[in-house]
Amino acid sequence: MIKNKIIYNVSSAFRFKLSKAQGSYLWDEDGRKFIDFTSGWNVTNLGWNNHEITNAIINQAKRNTYASMWTMDPIQEKYAEYLSSFLPKGLDAFSRETGGVNANVMAIKAARAFTGKKKILGFSDSFHGSLYGVLEICYKPDYLVSKSVFLDYENYVQVDFPKVRSNEKNQNEILKKFSNKIDKILSKKDFAAIICEAGIVTGWGSVYIAPDGFLTTLRGLTKKHGVLLILDEVGTGFSRLGKLFGMQIEKVTPDFAIFAKGMSNGALPIGTMATTSDIADSVYSKTQPQSTFGWNPIAVAAALKTLEIHNRDKVWEKAKKDGDYLIKTLKEELDDNILIDEIRGKGMEIGVIFKKGNNAIMNGILEKAFIKGLHMRMSNDYGFQLMPPLTIERSVLDKGIEIFIKTLKSFA
Repeated sequence: MIKNKIIYNVSSAFRFKLSKAQGSYLWDEDGRKFIDFTSGWNVTNLGWNNHEITNAIINQAKRNTYASMWTMDPIQEKYAEYLSSFLPKGLDAFSRETGGVNANVMAIKAARAFTGKKKILGFSDSFHGSLYGVLEICYKPDYLVSKSVFLDYENYVQVDFPKVRSNEKNQNEILKKFSNKIDKILSKKDFAAIICEAGIVTGWGSVYIAPDGFLTTLRGLTKKHGVLLILDEVGTGFSRLGKLFGMQIEKVTPDFAIFAKGMSNGALPIGTMATTSDIADSVYSKTQPQSTFGWNPIAVAAALKTLEIHNRDKVWEKAKKDGDYLIKTLKEELDDNILIDEIRGKGMEIGVIFKKGNNAIMNGILEKAFIKGLHMRMSNDYGFQLMPPLTIERSVLDKGIEIFIKTLKSFA
């Protein structure tokens, strides 16, 4: 779709002109105010236009606005040191990227260069970006996009995500079958890496949840077979799942961790591939980690202040508490609703999943809620993904929940 000369993805079609954004609210061009339940898709975790981050940007802009690839602004070194202090020991080398997809591609390049192998294992209907090399990881061959842009699956293997229901009593058996399947695939010894998120799928809106122990199991299998683990923390990082980073839930250390989105709270484009110094030293001359605008000093200033706020305020604790409250409230109100199949999530990443896909009903709920002052996203015909800013006030969260529940019930 084209609107005012700008191309929009059909699934995220143009909705309104954003005239103002602050905290948990958005305003359109007519001055209408909306509670935001999207965070720009896990971007503005600290609320829209956080004033501390804005001030950090202004202060850095007065000092320096750019650093070329062969130079280093002091704030880049400061941020690398600070970020590494929150990561497991060993993840202490960072590429300078402008976003998550670039960082994922860099990790794939590094994994191949380090192992000398080509194949990458991923999960169908996950999401790691929209560039060649990552689309093959998650888009099935029969999808329209896959056919239209001639994706090449020669060195990519997809498996189904081992999803479980929120009340699943058979998690151990599901995890065991999954483990045996992955063990058999990796035994061929031709894989460079596995790429995944921390026990959840955030990018497609499915909010699939894996059995407890999913990430621990993958880490064990990758070590057994000499395969590297790429953990995509673009959607799961920066307090979204109730921990500062998703890897902390099962205390797993990957070979690569990918950050973006909430890294600068949406203030400026930035991303990174975190890895070990051993891997980085071994492959940097082979992979050419170059980015003209990677880690622009102003973006790094925003990222530094963002991380400082998460740490100072322990934002992940509020996210866990509010997420538990949100799921509990939704289940109490909607568990017997004829439209709803399941309510699931981790932290403040919540999926309200429908029994049957119905684009007309989904769009109807979206539009009616919007008229009532609630901004949401539907990513497919089967459910809504609720991702409020993690700093949202409880009274505002309650108002948003009330609008959503009443709207949904009116369609049942």
